[in-house]
Amino acid sequence: MDFNFTDEQKLIRQTVRDFAEREVKPLAQELDEKGEFSVELTKKMGELGLFGMYLPEKYGGQGLDTLSYIIAVEELARIDSSQAATLAAHNSLGIGPLYYFGNEEQKMKYLPKLCTGENLWAFGLTEPDAGSDSRGTKTTAKLVDGKWNINGSKIFITNGASELAAGACVQTVTEKKDDISEFTTIIVDKGTPGFNQIPMHGKMMWRASDTAELYFDNCEVPEENILGKKGQGSKIMLSTLDNGRLSIAAMGLGLARGALEMAVQYSKERKQFGKPISKFQAISFRLADMATKIELAGTLLYKACWLKDAGKSFAKEAAMSKLYCSEIAKEVADDAVQIHGGYGLMKDYPIERFYRDQRLLQIGEGTSEIQKLVIARKVLN
Repeated sequence: MDFNFTDEQKLIRQTVRDFAEREVKPLAQELDEKGEFSVELTKKMGELGLFGMYLPEKYGGQGLDTLSYIIAVEELARIDSSQAATLAAHNSLGIGPLYYFGNEEQKMKYLPKLCTGENLWAFGLTEPDAGSDSRGTKTTAKLVDGKWNINGSKIFITNGASELAAGACVQTVTEKKDDISEFTTIIVDKGTPGFNQIPMHGKMMWRASDTAELYFDNCEVPEENILGKKGQGSKIMLSTLDNGRLSIAAMGLGLARGALEMAVQYSKERKQFGKPISKFQAISFRLADMATKIELAGTLLYKACWLKDAGKSFAKEAAMSKLYCSEIAKEVADDAVQIHGGYGLMKDYPIERFYRDQRLLQIGEGTSEIQKLVIARKVLN
C-alpha cells in the first residue's frame, strides 16, 4: 500500500490552500454574517480550474483523478464550508450526472460552460416530502407533443438560485402503475417558462452558499432534454449520490482539520494558572484524540477515492467515508469549542462558524442513518 501523494496532488493541495487562505479567509466571516453568496469567489474558483477537475480536457476539465478533486474540497473546507459546498455540489451533483449519463450532444452543450465558474448546475432530487426517501418523488413529467410538461417542486437545492445558477437535472415521475413509480431525470435550463428558482435564507450553516427551492408550473422542455433513458432516473440520482458522498466526506475532513488547527493555536496562546492550557493533560489528551480521529477519517476517505479511480466498487466505502468523516467533524468541532471555552461561543472566533457548519454534514446527501442503511446492505449482501 502506498500512502504517498503524487507531486501533482501535493501541488493541488498547496495551491488550493494558498487560495483559501488568501482569497476566502478574509471574506468568510462577513459573508456568513450577511448570508451572502459570493459570485466573485465562485468565479475565482473557476479561474483556478477547480470546476470540472475530473472531466476530460475535451469538455473543459483538467483530466485529474478523484483524489485530486477531493483534496481541493478538503482544503476549502479547512477555511470555509460555504465555498467548499459550492465547489462540491457543482462538481459532484451538478456536473456528475451530465458527464456520466449525458449523450455526447448534451455533454458538449453543457459541460464546457460549467467548468469555467461562469455557470453553476444543480441536482434536483430532494422534495418537501421526499428527503431520505429518494423514491418518494412527486414531481411529475408528462410527454405531450414532443415536450416534457413538468409540475412539482424541489427544496434544499445547492447552487439552485444564484445569478450563476444555469439549471438543474431533475428527478420526475413519468409513469405510475399500481403505486409503483417510474423515475426519469430531465434537464431543465434557467429561463424556461414555468421554472422558478427561489433562494432560501435564514440558514444556520453554509450561510454563504446558495440554497434554493425550485418550482415547476407547467414547465415545458424539449423531449431531448431527457438524461439517460426513460425510467433510469433513480439509477442516475443514486449513482450520483455515491460520488457526492466522497465530497461531503472531504468537507467533514477539511472542517475537522481546520477546527483542530484553531484549537491547537488557541491552547498555546490561552494561559490559565500561569501556563498555556496546552500544558494541561486534559487539553493535550483531547487534542491527541482529535488528531487520531482525523487521521483515521482521512485514511478511509483516501482509500475510497483510490477504489473509485482504480475502477473498483466503492459505494460501501463512500458511505463509510461520508458517515465517519461527518461524525468526526461533529466531534472535533465540539471538542474545539470546548477548548476555546466561552470564546468559542462568540462570532469573533471562527470556530463558532465551524461548529454550525458541521451540522449539515450528517444530513446532506443522505443522513448518517441512511449511510448506515447503505453500509448494512453491502455487509449483509
